[in-house]
Amino acid sequence: MLMLSLLAAAPASAAPRTPTADTEVLEKLPTRAGDSSARELSRSRAAVALAPKDPALATELAQRYFDLALAQGDPRYVGYAEAVVVRFTSQMTVPLLTLRGVLRQYRHDFEGGLKDFEAALVLDPSYAVAHAWRGAIYLVQADDVAARKECKALQALGRKALAGACLGLAQAYSGQLEAGYLTLQQALATSTDTDNRLWLLTRLGEVAAWRGQEPQAQAHFREALSLGRDDVYLLAAWADFLLDAEQPAEVVRLLASWASADSLLLRLTEAEVQLKLPEAARHKNILTDRFAAARARGDTTHRAEEARFELRLRQDPATALRLAQENYAVQREPRDARVLLEASIAAKDSASAQVVRDWMRRSGFEDARLRRLAQASAQISVVGGAK
Repeated sequence: MLMLSLLAAAPASAAPRTPTADTEVLEKLPTRAGDSSARELSRSRAAVALAPKDPALATELAQRYFDLALAQGDPRYVGYAEAVVVRFTSQMTVPLLTLRGVLRQYRHDFEGGLKDFEAALVLDPSYAVAHAWRGAIYLVQADDVAARKECKALQALGRKALAGACLGLAQAYSGQLEAGYLTLQQALATSTDTDNRLWLLTRLGEVAAWRGQEPQAQAHFREALSLGRDDVYLLAAWADFLLDAEQPAEVVRLLASWASADSLLLRLTEAEVQLKLPEAARHKNILTDRFAAARARGDTTHRAEEARFELRLRQDPATALRLAQENYAVQREPRDARVLLEASIAAKDSASAQVVRDWMRRSGFEDARLRRLAQASAQISVVGGAK
C-alpha cells in the first residue's frame, strides 16, 4: 500500500526506476512556510524509532501522517500511515483500531472502516472518535437513521461539539437546512478546537450556500480560511462556491500553488478554461495522466472528480455518466448527487439519475440548484431526448 501511494503522486512523465539502496532519498515532500507540521512529524518519527513497539507513539505518528494527507491532498501520507499501523495488526489498541478504520474509509473501504470502529467500540463504548467517524460514513452513504444514532451516542457522552456537528449535517441532508444550520452554529459556539472550528465553518458555508444565502456562505468560508490551516476540503468547497458564483479569477488566485492535489487541480483547471488561460491545456493533460494512473492501480477514491473532469473539461458525457454512477453506488453526498444529475442531463439519460431523484424525494433535501437539476433530468424523456 505504501508503494502504491508513492506511485500515485509520481509525475506522469517520470520513467520507472528501482532505488539502488534503502537509504536513497526519492523525493522530499513539500512543507509550507511557517508550518510546524514538519517539526512535529520529525519528532514523532524519532520517538517511534527509539520505541518501535509502543502503540501510543505509533498512533501519534500515523495520525500526523493522516492529518498531512487531509491538509495537503497528498495520498502518499496515507500510505505512510498505513505502513505504521500495519505493524500492530496483532496488538491493536482502541486508538489504532479507530485510526485504521479512518484510513480504510479514506480508501472508500467503508465496510472495513465500520468493522474497525465497531471493534473499537466493543473495547471502549465511550470512545467518541469512533462514534463520530461511524456517523460520518453513514452520512456519506445517505443512511440518515444510522447517522442520527451516532449523533445521539455522542450527545449521551457529553461531546456537545461533535454531537452538534453530526446532527447538524444529518439535518441538512434530510430536508432541514435551517435547523441544520442552527445546530452547526450552536456546535461552533461550544467548540474551542481549531480543527473542529475549521470543519464546522466549512460545513456552515456549504449549508448557507444550499440555502441560497451567499453573503453568509462567503463569510463562513473566509473565517475558515482565516484560521490559517491548510485543508484541501475547505479549499475545494470554497473554490466550488466561487465557480458557481462565476468568479474563476478568484479560483486561480486561490489554487495557483495547489496543483499537487488532484481535486484542487481539477477546480483550478476549470477556472483556467473559463478564463481561456494557456495553462489550462497543460493542466488537462496532467489530470488525464493522473486519472489514468489511478485506474491502472485500482484506485477509485477520485471517481467523482474524474466524472466531473470528463463532463466539464473533456466533454465526454457518456464516460462521465458511467463514472458518476459508479461513484454514487459507494458515496452519496450532495456533491456526488450533483455530478450524477449533471452527467445524466448531458448524456440525455433520465433513468440514470433516478436514484438521486428518489433520494431527494425521500430526504426532502432543499438545495435549489440540485432541485433544478433533478427536475431537468426528469424531463429529458418528456421532451424526447431519451428513450
